[in-house]
Amino acid sequence: MEIGSIVEYFKDKSIFVTGAIGFLAKIFVERVLRVQPNVKKLFLLVRTGDAKLATERMQNEVFAKELFDVLKEKHGPDIDSFISKMVYSVAGDIIYENLGIEDYNLRERLWEEIDIVVNVAGSANFYERYDVSLYINTLGAKQVLEFAKQCTKVHMLLHVSTAYVAGTKEGIISEKPFHFGKALNKDLYLDIEGELRHVEYMKKELHEQHSTLEAEKIAMKELGIQRARMYGWPNTYVFTKAMGEMLLGHLRGEKPLVIMHPTIITSVYKDSLPGWIEGVRTIDSVILGYAKGDILCILGDLEVVTDLIPGDMVVNAMILALATHSNQHSEVIYHGLCLINLALFGLFTQQFNTYWKKYKLVVHLADIYAPYTFFKGSFDDSNLESLRKAMENNDEMKLFDCDPKHI
Repeated sequence: MEIGSIVEYFKDKSIFVTGAIGFLAKIFVERVLRVQPNVKKLFLLVRTGDAKLATERMQNEVFAKELFDVLKEKHGPDIDSFISKMVYSVAGDIIYENLGIEDYNLRERLWEEIDIVVNVAGSANFYERYDVSLYINTLGAKQVLEFAKQCTKVHMLLHVSTAYVAGTKEGIISEKPFHFGKALNKDLYLDIEGELRHVEYMKKELHEQHSTLEAEKIAMKELGIQRARMYGWPNTYVFTKAMGEMLLGHLRGEKPLVIMHPTIITSVYKDSLPGWIEGVRTIDSVILGYAKGDILCILGDLEVVTDLIPGDMVVNAMILALATHSNQHSEVIYHGLCLINLALFGLFTQQFNTYWKKYKLVVHLADIYAPYTFFKGSFDDSNLESLRKAMENNDEMKLFDCDPKHI
């Protein structure tokens, strides 16, 4: 594996980024703009059907964030003209054909200009409605791939998933793609089209029963957990993410594909704003609850480690992978993790009685997080280690550090 200049690789490249309003996408966009001001264009897909609203959301929910303060200081009074020149907001949604981009001329422009597609859109809600999670995490991945296939000069599709698509496996978990239709429960075949039909059938039944919107919401959430566990996954999120990966591998043809498998993504470690985090996702709800004093304990195995990785290290690994595998007609999986002992989260189980009045909350948290607080697997990150070793003598090693041992 040979790595040239990472910074130079992004010069004059047009990059299409989905999930642009999300936490990881912001870090990626800031990083690219700061290290390579001569990138050709960043097209940011913003979930809306209105072009004006897409621009407003991009300005207010992306570039207004303190994460971009270093970039703003670098460009001073020219920052607005720099952003308007380098960044273009695109109204759309990954759940639709052509990503919901209605302007035909804009679609044609994108198909002609885009060099790289980065898909970081998705729902990370463990307990999401099954229909919503299927549309976003499974069909959304397919729609992004189909869009990338229309791009005449695209070098790479990079798809960010999660290491926990492995389910609750024990022992070493290798960096291998899924076989299409192969469930973790080896007794079952996973028919993705059948799952979509099952969801529509269940919704039709609920409508015929004149169920309330709230009843439908609960039924769809419970259905997701039920189907996930039947096929061998612990929750709706990782189940639908796994199905999305299956579709990508099955339908990609010769399209270069890299799938990133970060573990639990947390705040920025170093670059550009140490400690910066936004929103409440996955482990964040536990951290926030502990900080506010609402959660004094959580059930877990004190001998087990929790796999955490800072957001900026995930982005650095994404950037290295893009530069390394550009135009390679292969599918590559990258695990990325950092080991932090779970005891840091204050597992004082003797305080359980304090929670008697919040019994339902405790039971819900225990059920949702048990697959991770009792996780016995160990992620093989040989591919990522190869990337790190290839960077050892590279002058840009510190710029794109993705080695959690340096924390």
